[in-house]
Amino acid sequence: MSKPVVLIAEELSPATVDALGPDFEIRQVDGTDRPALLSSLADADAILIRSATQVDAEAIAAAPKLKVVARAGVGLDNVDVKSATTAGVMVVNAPTSNIISAAELTIGHILSLARHIPAGHVSLSAGQWKRSSYTGTELYEKTVGIIGLGRIGALITARLQAFGMEVIAYDPYITAARAQQLGVQTVSLDELLERSDFVTIHMPRTPETLGMIGAEQLAKMKNTAYVVNVARGGLIDEQALHDALVSGEIAGAALDVFVQEPPKESPLIGLPNLIVTPHLGASTDDAQEKAGISVAKSVRLALAGELVPDAVNVAGGVIDPYVRPGIPLVEKLGQLFSGLAHGEHGGLTSLDVEVRGELVDYDVSVLKLAALKGVFTNVVSESVSYVNAPLLAEQRGVQVRLITEADSPEYRNVITLSGALADGTQVSVSGTLTGPKQAEKLVGIDGYDLEVPIAKHHIVMSYTDRPGIVAVYGQEFGEAGINIAGMQIARREAGGTALSVLTVDSPVPAEVLERVRTAIDAKVFVEIDITE
Repeated sequence: MSKPVVLIAEELSPATVDALGPDFEIRQVDGTDRPALLSSLADADAILIRSATQVDAEAIAAAPKLKVVARAGVGLDNVDVKSATTAGVMVVNAPTSNIISAAELTIGHILSLARHIPAGHVSLSAGQWKRSSYTGTELYEKTVGIIGLGRIGALITARLQAFGMEVIAYDPYITAARAQQLGVQTVSLDELLERSDFVTIHMPRTPETLGMIGAEQLAKMKNTAYVVNVARGGLIDEQALHDALVSGEIAGAALDVFVQEPPKESPLIGLPNLIVTPHLGASTDDAQEKAGISVAKSVRLALAGELVPDAVNVAGGVIDPYVRPGIPLVEKLGQLFSGLAHGEHGGLTSLDVEVRGELVDYDVSVLKLAALKGVFTNVVSESVSYVNAPLLAEQRGVQVRLITEADSPEYRNVITLSGALADGTQVSVSGTLTGPKQAEKLVGIDGYDLEVPIAKHHIVMSYTDRPGIVAVYGQEFGEAGINIAGMQIARREAGGTALSVLTVDSPVPAEVLERVRTAIDAKVFVEIDITE
């Protein structure tokens, strides 16, 4: 059996390949060589990139086997996430790999602005001794305003508080409790700009944040203040910043990022009160190694069919170890549900994923994803993943709910998938995990109680309860060479409708199924094969 192909399109640390391990075929390609990239994607299961490789709709269309795009870094400007989602391709990044490096570079820029370190170095290197020209300012007891109090903003806060600085912040999404925990006063953007001696911005680049620091905002700052941007190019209006620096409206600025990179013919470059670096936020050996190892681990999870905490186009987040064993169970319940729902009743219109028991004390949103993946796995032509399963439901008008209930009288935990079909027919399946080995059990179908180990091949039959039925289908399967590995019959009353659930060792030929269906006059007769 061939190994999954992992394509590395840019230079990554040796630790990245080590973290992938021996289970994959590793191939290299220059991601900036477009024809070579598209050709290499033809049989790739995963691609690892940094910032130079464009994984757009064309690239995704050229990769029919692709399951995951892994960006060894934070930004995803070079990945068409929407096209990837539609194709069922997981997109992962390494959101925490460079946060320390970015925070430390920010501190370096603030210190460089305060003490004129770059200019002093250049002057002395040229043989000059101009001590009086580079008189600076202390950070102690100054005010720093942080725009965006996320992970990087929190790291900067701790480091600048150690200098004895007062930290104020603007972040419309931060809670009062979190700000208090960090020892930060939250203020409006206008107040932050008016009070701060140093302003540093740490926001994502979105239509709302693009140019959020423009001429109007710079005019509110002290003429002794400095502004720093190590986040994303364009958060500060570059022309407005140029004008403010030239006019002396603010004392200085430091930029690591630009609207156009490299910033060709930018009037900003060369200004005496501007410090610039060539997008070095993540450029440390430590950050690159952490990013590579992080996405390598994500690729391993994704190619194993598991959910990935750092996937940007999959809801679910970090999965508690107590919840994780329920994911494959629910996927299989989804396939069983689809097998029972398939027929002349019309399409699925709604699906409820009900979780009962101790599991409700945890975040079980991932189980809704698992249910959708299972439901669509064998009923649509396209490849189904955790990524596009919700999209498939939305496109088909299926209403999906997650319901949690602590009360579970019969089992520690039980998960039920129930749904309505277009003609009003209701279908439900229930399952649980039992024993120290967490064995997967089917414990309910359409209100009938049973307990059957979930296997690869199942046959579900309902018929009028009467003597001799088991002998009839047992003989038919036996003569066809089909071994029955397990069986349970459930009924509500003698002579009513009975439900038989069989596990068999191999698929059953269609002609055998038809003979058995006819012989027992089955009301429901379904063979369900579970796809791992």
